[in-house]
Amino acid sequence: MLSLIKMGKLPFEEHPGKIIVKKEGSTSPDYGKKPEERGIEELIDWGVINLNKPSGPTSHQVAAYVKGILKLDHVGHGGTLDPKVTGVLPIALEKARRIVQALLKSGKEYVCLMHIHKDVEENKLREVFEEFKGKIDQVPPVRSAVKRVKRQRRIYYLEILEIDGKDILFRMGCEAGTYVRKLCDDIGKRLGTGAHMAELVRTKAGPFNDKTWCSLHDLKDAYEFYKEGNGEELKKIILPVEKAVEHLPKIWIFDNAVDTVCHGADLKIPGISKFSSGINNGDMVAVMTLKNELVCLGEALKSSEEVEKEDKGITIKTKKVFMERGIYPKFSFQDKKD
Repeated sequence: MLSLIKMGKLPFEEHPGKIIVKKEGSTSPDYGKKPEERGIEELIDWGVINLNKPSGPTSHQVAAYVKGILKLDHVGHGGTLDPKVTGVLPIALEKARRIVQALLKSGKEYVCLMHIHKDVEENKLREVFEEFKGKIDQVPPVRSAVKRVKRQRRIYYLEILEIDGKDILFRMGCEAGTYVRKLCDDIGKRLGTGAHMAELVRTKAGPFNDKTWCSLHDLKDAYEFYKEGNGEELKKIILPVEKAVEHLPKIWIFDNAVDTVCHGADLKIPGISKFSSGINNGDMVAVMTLKNELVCLGEALKSSEEVEKEDKGITIKTKKVFMERGIYPKFSFQDKKD
């Protein structure tokens, strides 16, 4: 495929949000560990890999290859790609595998080679592409894993990169669940020429992109080096689980609120040190320690504005806990004050 140029931004990249301090806090070196300080064994148990999926195997088969290379019991993958489609496929290892759910609804980017079936003027081609930006209605293709009913999806950006006769190379950023194959078909119908998807590469899945991906061969080589005593390359490939929530809004909590949340309690305002702006009710939020460790994923019950103004009340309904119990002290003043 032709050179992949980077221009567009997904919503979380375009509007990353600011950090608002509710109450200054410090974190004790006696508890927890910064993600970048974790060793290889910890990363293998709690890490994610930004894999460049090859053409041919299914996403499930690729995940199985990773499991075999690293000799693991469990892995998960974030967002299925068709067998012939290549590109970004996040793989979550062992205890981190539930984090893939944070990626399934995240924005995606693709670079696609579309072949139109008849010649068309470039001006008309560009006009039709403009019509497919923003909200579009789409019916999933016949061969899909979802019910074939019309549904609305958002195209964040859609840019023609190169035109070579009937071959059109374009890049698109889109909402999760957008079918690029169907988009090509719909564009062809709008043009009156017919069109099909000839080649597709996923270049972004949430915070993962093609700038840092690795191949199965890279992973295999790095693991062999690790067994020989050199884990430097493997540590570059296996990323902390926190990488998988970079696209989410966040709330950072005090040390003495962490263990209560680890036991499944909902997060109350007194436990909060700082938080992202732009949080809305119902948003998925990552709850972090002051060392930037992932504690849990939860649903926002208050907006950023409400958290900033109020002094009590439940802010986050805890959904999925990732940090193990007992790493931080058990006492939690968030219950004392609320």
